[in-house]
Amino acid sequence: MWKKKLREYKGKYHKYSLRNKLLREKRINSDFEVILNTLTLEELIALKLELSNLYINNKLYNFPLYKSIKYIIKESLLIFALSATRTTKDAANLLGI
Repeated sequence: MWKKKLREYKGKYHKYSLRNKLLREKRINSDFEVILNTLTLEELIALKLELSNLYINNKLYNFPLYKSIKYIIKESLLIFALSATRTTKDAANLLGI
């Protein structure tokens, strides 16, 4: 009985998936997902910073990167939680809020 209720109740974010959204927009494909899966989170962040630094000619001065990383990671965790769960309450429980 409880599985039936769980299937019937669909929250606001039940169809939201960042992966599906990016696939629809053709910003990623399955090959990219395989390559991305082989990288660690630290390597991915370092690579993203290196690429952004490359395009601005190594002038990442006066940007409080070390202080703002906490907010960047919190936002990415929030996006993941909303993508992985059906409701905001489930997302809050996942994050331990």
